[in-house]
Amino acid sequence: MMMWINILLIPVIAFIAIVVGLLYAGIDRVLAARMQERVGPPLTQPFLDVYKLLIKQNIIPGKSVKWLFNSMPVVCLASTLIILFYLPFGGFDPLLGDNGDLILVLYLLIVPALAMVIAGLSSGSPYASVGAQRKMIMMMSYEFPLAITVVSIAWLLTTSEIPDPFSLQAVTGNPVWGLVGPLGLLGLILQLLVLLFVTPGELGRIPFDVSEASQEIAGGVLVEYSGRNLALFYLANAVKAVVFVSVIIALFFPYGLGVTGWAGILADSLLFFIKLFLLLFVGSTFIRVAMSRFRITQVVYVYWIPSVLVSLTGLLLMLVDTLL
Repeated sequence: MMMWINILLIPVIAFIAIVVGLLYAGIDRVLAARMQERVGPPLTQPFLDVYKLLIKQNIIPGKSVKWLFNSMPVVCLASTLIILFYLPFGGFDPLLGDNGDLILVLYLLIVPALAMVIAGLSSGSPYASVGAQRKMIMMMSYEFPLAITVVSIAWLLTTSEIPDPFSLQAVTGNPVWGLVGPLGLLGLILQLLVLLFVTPGELGRIPFDVSEASQEIAGGVLVEYSGRNLALFYLANAVKAVVFVSVIIALFFPYGLGVTGWAGILADSLLFFIKLFLLLFVGSTFIRVAMSRFRITQVVYVYWIPSVLVSLTGLLLMLVDTLL
């Protein structure tokens, strides 16, 4: 019975994630415009963009590898949605329960980026090839501090004698803030800041949009995409924002209001989406308004040197905290 319920919930959760992702994209554009003293587009602009792309002609370049060119947008969106089924979403437990853990989520987060890399290389465009190479370099850069943070959380659960430390159920059932002292608290704050800084890199937002950079490489990996294929990439990027911040919520802010009944379910769902939008504002909107685009060499430096050092410092503080 539960299997059939889960199957029925899959399209519901996918639809909600897409709507929430597009809604945030609209809020992001409005807030960014206001912060830059512009009028900006309407809140519904991302929905209008997707509709426009879906009804436009889907052009396939003559020099492209057609089956890869057409399949990668589907792979990108599908793999992004699959991650969501392993995460607590909207105040509810993961749809796939304990079938996945943090290691699986880290692996799955790589798939949408790889799909974009393959899409760019298969299009036959030199601009897309440059964008794909940049995307691959950027992915290898931000994965290191991200992995350090996840391992730090799992190590903290291990030292607290909590079984199955890489399990999402173990992480959400034992909030990390209650497992540390003052030094450990500072270490966790550093880990959280690193994850927030990784967020625009994962989403390809300014200052880490070097793989698309319209002024330099005319759109990069997506330069040859149009119509339905471009709409699928647009939707995948919107959903990935929801997915990645859901990971941060699961790691650092898995709290509910503790109210029972339908009122408690609605309150926890509302609290989840408030946390989602606040973290997206700090980790995406604020950073992209406050900074300009990095060069690809700067991206590598920022993620491999300062971000890794901050992550390791946070881990060291957590280690010292457990020894005191």
